Amino acid sequence: MRLHRNLVFATVDALAEIFNEGKYADKVIANTLKRDKRWGSRDRGFIAETTYDIVRWKRLYAEIAEVKEPFKREDIFRMLAVWCVLRGVKIPDWPQFEKTPERRIKGRFDELSRIRKFRESIPDWMDELGEKELGEKVWTKEIHALNEQAPVVIRVNNLKTNSKELAAKLSEEGVETNPIRNYPEALELKERANIFKTKAFQDGLFEVQDASSQRVAELLDVKPGMRVVDTCAGAGGKTLHLAALMENKGQIIALDIYGNKLKELKRRAKRAGAHNVETRSIDSTKVIKKLYNSADRVLIDAPCSGLGVLSRNPDAKWKLQPEFLEKIKNTQLEILEKYSRIVKEGGKLVYATCSILPSENEKQVQKFLKTEIGRDFKLLKEKKILSNESGYDGFYMALLQKD
Repeated sequence: MRLHRNLVFATVDALAEIFNEGKYADKVIANTLKRDKRWGSRDRGFIAETTYDIVRWKRLYAEIAEVKEPFKREDIFRMLAVWCVLRGVKIPDWPQFEKTPERRIKGRFDELSRIRKFRESIPDWMDELGEKELGEKVWTKEIHALNEQAPVVIRVNNLKTNSKELAAKLSEEGVETNPIRNYPEALELKERANIFKTKAFQDGLFEVQDASSQRVAELLDVKPGMRVVDTCAGAGGKTLHLAALMENKGQIIALDIYGNKLKELKRRAKRAGAHNVETRSIDSTKVIKKLYNSADRVLIDAPCSGLGVLSRNPDAKWKLQPEFLEKIKNTQLEILEKYSRIVKEGGKLVYATCSILPSENEKQVQKFLKTEIGRDFKLLKEKKILSNESGYDGFYMALLQKD
């Protein structure tokens, strides 16, 4: 691979924004890729993948390069030089890469690779917490899996097509996929591609949704004609899956505290042909109270640390703080107590997170079952999905029934 100056400089600019200004990697990369219309897919791929790579391995590369935050421009070039050496990429003869100590870089890498927090490039507190909650053996495997690049998985929209038809249509558009065993509506891309430009996407034949995430709506056990409330709907990935499972019959009320996310959900629902979805913004406590004891099914896709999806959001490793974790655990319990009141007698509820920590998952469910409102519920089943076992996102989901 030969490095091109304009692509390398764009990558360095993107990294400076992410590291020094605290901006989100996906947004920075999206804006960076708009800088030059002449860039082809390989150029854009280089910028996106190199930026994500260096974000993912920030601690390890900074340690090897002997640089500290906030990073100066030359510091980021030193980290890029580390990336080159470890990837076997020929370092160009540019002033920014002068005197790159290749042998020292390899030596430091071998040395630091013996220590998990450097090898897996994570903050001390996260390493300690992961080991405490999951045990050393499981955490070592899991954090390694969460540092792998996440595969691109799509969910077939059964309101408009089926897996076989969709795979054929995408193949005609130059996108090859594989079915995933035991995931009836999932297809995995053989190679990364901009699938949002495909006609199949524009026609609403699929949504991008990780295989683990597809398990959540399945667990809720919805039937056509039911009244279902998705309490933390966001932009609606799981809402749309529920609409398909209900064959567009019945009613889904999608709630969220962020109105802009619900606008996006409306757009997606229109494209998917999901007509049984109604959005409501949670702008006061009345919105929830009006729904008490009215739903056959309730989904609580709770806000969480997001530790199960680090492979697709590597910058979360650096943004997440231990204080946030304590705060979010309180929020999770509050949400459970408040939104569970929407379930009617005999109805069911799913509590789900994209976290792998028991303190956000099974321990929260156990706490809830001991509360006054929680005593009316019983745990039917729970699923814990670890990335190192599934190859997909880390997730937790519990199915509860109201007596």
